[in-house]
Amino acid sequence: MMSMGVGAELGTGLGEVQFESEGVCEGLGEGGSEGGSEGSEEDSDFLEDEENYVSDIEVDMSDFYMNVDLDVEYVDRGKGVEIENEFVDTEDVEDVEIIDNDEWDSLGEDSDDERRKPILKTDVHAITFQVGQKYKSKKEIKDKVNKLAIETRRNLGFKKNDKTRLRVVCKGNVPNVNASGVGKGNKLNCSWSMQTSRSKDSDYWYAKTLLDKHTCVQTIKLRACTVKYISAEILDMVESNPTVPLRSIQEQVQKRLQVGVSIHKVQRAKATSTKKVSGDYTKQYEVLRDYLMELQATNVGTTVKLEVVNESNSTRETRQFKRVYICLGALKKGFKAGLRDIMGLDSAFMKGPFPGQVLTAVGLDSNNGIYPLAYAIVETENMSSWKWFLECLGDDLELYSNSNFTFMSDRQKGLLPAIAQLYPQAEHRFCLRHIYENMRKKWKTKEYKDHLWQCAIATTIPEFEHYMNELNKFDKDAFEWLKKIPPHHWARSHFSGRTGSDILLNNLCEVFNSKLIHGRNKPIISCLEYTRQYLVKRICNVKKVMSKAPGPLTPTTSKLLERNREASVQYRARWNGTAKYEVYGPWHDQYVVDMTNMSCTCRRWELNGIPCRHAIATIHEMADSGDKVGELYTYVNKVYWLQTWNEAYSYTVDPIKGRAMWPKSTCPFQLTPPPHHNQHGRPKTKRKRSADEKYDKQMQNHGAGEPEKLTRKFVSVRCGKCNNKGHNSRTCKGQGGNAGSNEGGNAGSSQGGNA
Repeated sequence: MMSMGVGAELGTGLGEVQFESEGVCEGLGEGGSEGGSEGSEEDSDFLEDEENYVSDIEVDMSDFYMNVDLDVEYVDRGKGVEIENEFVDTEDVEDVEIIDNDEWDSLGEDSDDERRKPILKTDVHAITFQVGQKYKSKKEIKDKVNKLAIETRRNLGFKKNDKTRLRVVCKGNVPNVNASGVGKGNKLNCSWSMQTSRSKDSDYWYAKTLLDKHTCVQTIKLRACTVKYISAEILDMVESNPTVPLRSIQEQVQKRLQVGVSIHKVQRAKATSTKKVSGDYTKQYEVLRDYLMELQATNVGTTVKLEVVNESNSTRETRQFKRVYICLGALKKGFKAGLRDIMGLDSAFMKGPFPGQVLTAVGLDSNNGIYPLAYAIVETENMSSWKWFLECLGDDLELYSNSNFTFMSDRQKGLLPAIAQLYPQAEHRFCLRHIYENMRKKWKTKEYKDHLWQCAIATTIPEFEHYMNELNKFDKDAFEWLKKIPPHHWARSHFSGRTGSDILLNNLCEVFNSKLIHGRNKPIISCLEYTRQYLVKRICNVKKVMSKAPGPLTPTTSKLLERNREASVQYRARWNGTAKYEVYGPWHDQYVVDMTNMSCTCRRWELNGIPCRHAIATIHEMADSGDKVGELYTYVNKVYWLQTWNEAYSYTVDPIKGRAMWPKSTCPFQLTPPPHHNQHGRPKTKRKRSADEKYDKQMQNHGAGEPEKLTRKFVSVRCGKCNNKGHNSRTCKGQGGNAGSNEGGNAGSSQGGNA
């Protein structure tokens, strides 16, 4: 094992960067001390839980910007100024007067203004050369020559180019015209030329001779209009709108520069500009450690863990990236203040050139909104990556093997054994939507969905068994299939009441992943920074909504409590002399409410922490009897109080500085990106949907009517030539197939024989 001190270099107490072998973490630990400063890809839901509808505050990420440039140059503003990446020495450049022709034209003949002078009809260019001008480098001269060539629309080339001399000529052609004005076919070169040179003892270049007169005609085919030059011109355009069409860029460039550019050159220029804006995919791995150290230094309590692939050759100076885990300190403290021990786990694939999966852990806040806690980028989704992710979560949340925590997932690959191995006492719920998706592969009609939903929402075991028997009578095979799944994973009747939530769908992660769609196709640092900036904006937006909430409960909880209060008027409560009440209502509905334990035999109060209709009827009866019952909201679990909601979002994510001010990692090993095998064809960016899912999507878009087009999967086509099945007329080569009928087959054979 090798370790290198990072805290000694930065003086921030970041601990040590540990370098271990495979499975080994380059863990950055917790930064700072306690006292320091889805056109969405979101899965369409087949089931809706109205009592636990999970939504999110709208966050606008259209202004996201992240530029990780490895070559950062500082400009000394004392002696000169920087104009469009071109250094101009102010000591050697004369002042240029700008004449406003419109202003001069507006002055009449009788005007006494002394400024009235004749309008000059001369060509004025931003790029000019003069004999005796001094330049710092040859590159500066070349850049100015290229800009002048594009501005004047003439092909300027370098005839002499060595260490001490640089001769520039105009390669524009001049037709040789005789006295009658008819060209003889021969062409002459333009007379424009410039000679620059430097002495052996000097580092400066000087313009020695200059013939500043063109005898050629202008052209729109310029060699100086390169991909590099165009990318610099469209950088602002791509930065403000990364999805700008290529045709629009081409039109803007041709209109601005008055030159002709091909669509292929524009495509390469846009790719170059996109790299400058978002950073290169490969180069961002080189500064990933610097970004993580900056993230820890500015956000107190943030946990960052970086893992690399084991290298058999210890003398190599590179290490291959494997995994990275981030849990921001503000979110960690806010999650603990939210008092809800439930978390959804999910994954989503990266869309860039390097493979990977984004693992997310999302909790519930007091308003039944999402509360993202931690995120990681791993190599693939398997038991090893999930176990590593859960171990990191356990360290941050102080979870142990006997902890009573609740996880909810879609039964991802490797996640079930990882949770069972690390947290055997935890409650693991399965998303009911994914259970139904597996179920309807064989049983597709709506009746099966209704039976499954009735079994899942039943809050008592007798009610659950009743609906399971109904399913058994309807279809015994479906009943046997569902019976194999333990009910404590998906049925409310078998849930414990320790989490204060009875959600059945894993919409937590589905909502969060849909917000990160545009971030998952960016380089690794840009992807991580996109997620962080989204969390910063989301906390601010939630605070704005929170400031308008009347309280004392959160808005969602107030609606649920009011709905239960309206339904409670149909029930009556009888006191038995102790703290228990017998509550009866319509449809022979009768339950027992225990006010000491704050529970009801319907188990709704126990599951979600909000008094059910039976409990509210009991509270009204107690008030009518003269008991001091207090306000109704005091019987609601504290996780739903507005005060708790405020405490969860009282911690904010601090901003970070730019790339030039990030701390430098002292680790001697350079990170390299993971391996990637380029697949054939156009890369896929969207998740493959099943045939049933496409059907539901079309039904949702077109309302209750039939969809416009259904899939032809599993439908055998019939050939229009030979009338046989298995191929169409376009691919028919007389191969035959399974004839639809004897008559059709004989006809096809007869026609083929005659032919």
